[in-house]
Amino acid sequence: MKIHEYQARDLFAAAGIPVPAAQVATTPAEAKAISAEFGVPVVVKAQVLTGGRGKAGGVKLAANPDEAESSARDILGIDIRGFKVDKVLVAVASDIATEIYLGAIVDRQTKSVLLMASAEGGVEIEETARTNPEAIIKAPADPATGLASHQARAVGFRLGLDWPQVRQFDSIARKLVRAVVDMDASLAEINPLIVTPEGELRAIDAKVTIDDSGVFRHPDLAELRNPEEETGPERDAREGGISYVKLSGNIGCMVNGAGLAMALLDVIQLHGGEPANFLDVGGGADADQVRTAMEIILADPAVELVLVNIFGGITRCDDVATGVVAATSQLSRSVPLVVRLVGTNEEEGLRILKDAGISAHRNMVEAVKAAVAGVSA
Repeated sequence: MKIHEYQARDLFAAAGIPVPAAQVATTPAEAKAISAEFGVPVVVKAQVLTGGRGKAGGVKLAANPDEAESSARDILGIDIRGFKVDKVLVAVASDIATEIYLGAIVDRQTKSVLLMASAEGGVEIEETARTNPEAIIKAPADPATGLASHQARAVGFRLGLDWPQVRQFDSIARKLVRAVVDMDASLAEINPLIVTPEGELRAIDAKVTIDDSGVFRHPDLAELRNPEEETGPERDAREGGISYVKLSGNIGCMVNGAGLAMALLDVIQLHGGEPANFLDVGGGADADQVRTAMEIILADPAVELVLVNIFGGITRCDDVATGVVAATSQLSRSVPLVVRLVGTNEEEGLRILKDAGISAHRNMVEAVKAAVAGVSA
């Protein structure tokens, strides 16, 4: 779950991370009033769930309220990578001596919350990783105990900070890691974390991505979900308890189990096909969930065929087959269907499908070959 910068800044402020004063405006007049209230130069920043705002003209410096109003007028309504700007953040501008990148992610390889920092702040970290990976300093933190002070200080010194600045960096870095754990975030990022000419560290940008699987523990964070983040199918999947990610191919996939779904995507590509999505309908899928999953898949106009791959453990194959047959008569559009069933009551499930004229298989590779041939015909 992505959230806007202004929302992430509020979360950082609540965690004790220093952020400059800022308010949100939805009209040029509001931006002017906020700027007048602050009484100092401000930055007017588009609030959209994508990067590249500066290059798209979505970030402007304003020396006075009139300029803030003009900047907001220029930014509101523009399109940035497919997102229309309907609000701006008006933040107190800061003098910058140095820019640092600082981020924390959940890293499955090290089983830690990984702190990442670079003296090359203000640019996309992906670009730094590609062109100058040695510039990224990393420190793994135990999620239970957090980032140790000696780890944070070591990173600060490697960034070239002096002792007073390192003490500030120590506090900010440890609070950022703790925020990731406390919020069930998959990423928390400050880019840039600046050093002012007076030697003060400030987070002048904020980015947070919350793990969807942990949102149920945080009703307050769930309220931050932005409608523009999700497409209709993604929203339907979330509300239906279905894991769905759109991909770029033409073979729609419905699977019960994340591991089985990943394996299916690999096998499809191995045999020359392109999956249109990752979709895990869950271990106890009933006829209603099957129908919902099929509608989600078919909402993608690129889907030319649907491949169902079910292992019947908790889910009985005959129940799935009945649900698939029932769904085919109620779907918004019709495409070829290939089903692989194995497990509990598979014989009965395969019979139900074959009686309905649906291509049914026990073997996953055979099902994939039939699907790839179906879209290639």
